[in-house]
Formats: sequence, C-alpha cells, structure tokens
Amino acid sequence: MRECIDMLGRGVRVPHRVSRIVSLVPSQTDLLYHWLPADTIVGQTLFCVNPERQWAIDKSVGGTKKVHLDKIRQLQPDLIIANKEENDKEQIEALAQEFPVWVSDIKTLDDFATFATQIADVLHIPQKAADFLQKLQNAKQSWPDFEGATCMYLIWKDPYMAAGKGTFIDNMLGELNLKNVVQEPRYPSLDEWKALPETPDIIMLSSEPYPFKQEHIEALEEQFPSAWVCLVDGEPFSWYGPPLLRLADTAKRLKAELDGAA
Repeated sequence: MRECIDMLGRGVRVPHRVSRIVSLVPSQTDLLYHWLPADTIVGQTLFCVNPERQWAIDKSVGGTKKVHLDKIRQLQPDLIIANKEENDKEQIEALAQEFPVWVSDIKTLDDFATFATQIADVLHIPQKAADFLQKLQNAKQSWPDFEGATCMYLIWKDPYMAAGKGTFIDNMLGELNLKNVVQEPRYPSLDEWKALPETPDIIMLSSEPYPFKQEHIEALEEQFPSAWVCLVDGEPFSWYGPPLLRLADTAKRLKAELDGAA
C-alpha cells in the first residue's frame, strides 16, 4: 500500500497494483476506459455511457447520487474513484471506511489537468496522462474565439435551469471567450428570467441531461427574439476527458452558424 493525496487533500491508502476499479462519475469512467484495459473497471454508474461499447448493465452500481453500497461491497474494489460534486458525501464517507476512495474536485480545465495527472500517478500510468493532455493542448489551438458574445447555457426545463458560476461548463464557456450571463452559482433555476442581468446573444440548449427539441428552440425564440437559440452537444462542454477533444469541431460549427445567423 502507498499513501496518495486526492483533490480534497485526503490521504488515501492505495494498493501498489490496482486491478479492480469502481468509477462513480461518467466523465472519469470514460477517461479510465481510454487509458486502461476494460476489465480493470469492474463497477460504474448507470450514466457511464461512454465509451458506448463499454456500457454494461451488469457493471452498474446505481446512479451518481445514489449508489448501491452492497453491490460495491460485492465487487471488492482495489480503488473507488468519486467526485465531490457528483456523488453523495455520506455514501462516499461510508465507502471510505471499507475501501480506498479517491475523490476529485473539478470545476475548471486546469482542475481537469490536475486530476488527470494525479490519478494517472495513482495508477502508475503517468505517460497516459501526459499524452492525453498534450493532445488536449494541441486541440485548444483550434478552439474558436466567440469575441465576448453573451450566452446562457440551459441544462433543464420545468423549471429552466442553467449552468452558473463555479461550474465546469461556465469555465468552458470562458475558454471560448463566451460571457455567461447567469451569475448565480452552480445550477440555478431561472424564475421568469428575473435572474438575468442582461439578454444573452446566444442561448445554448444542452443535449443532456434534458432532451431539448425544436419546440423548445421556438418557445425561447419568442421569449428572446434578439437571441440566437441552438441545440448543442453537451458532452464537450461538461464531460472532462475524451469529449474535450471534440470541442474544436463542435464550437467551430456553432461559431459558423452564429456568424451566418447574424
């Protein structure tokens, strides 16, 4: 065993050889499959749908907010990888009494780079992280500049909910030089749009977790006639890991459509 420090500053005693991982966050599960043999991940959540070929109901240990502790105990993992925001604190603390639990805390792209480097060190695969982060750095060179356009990024309806400050999505909007008009923290409900300090130039309807459709675009166009309303692939904005490598293409298409709509 060796002592590793997670992103909350907790000391975690991890076996020198980790061969049985339970991952409780979809983004992190996707990255682990990108780096490790598939049979290393013995448990994951129902929402760990990427990569698609690795989704398996028999590996499910529940949702991100409510995992089945008994299923995890049956799997006897060498390591559980969780996240401060995505997972339930009480459940994580209960699991940490029995297993090594390494917790991430990711709100920015820099946080993701720290996570990738640290967890790769825990797993003795530092070159995997270095190679991935270099690919990401190269991809960033192609990210378009939205020149300070104001935006609102919606993730839910009834009530409408948006990505606010202190979220990974907000940071990614900033990386593209988009100004988020939603100033409240985390994921606030928008009560009749009273929370908006200004009208956004762009309203993005994420492909997840709510299944926005054309009818929602039309309704928001009536509410905000001066805004450009569009559906966006949510993964490159919110899944830290392999989907980030798709952000250049996703954002370039958005920028071209926005320029065409102007």
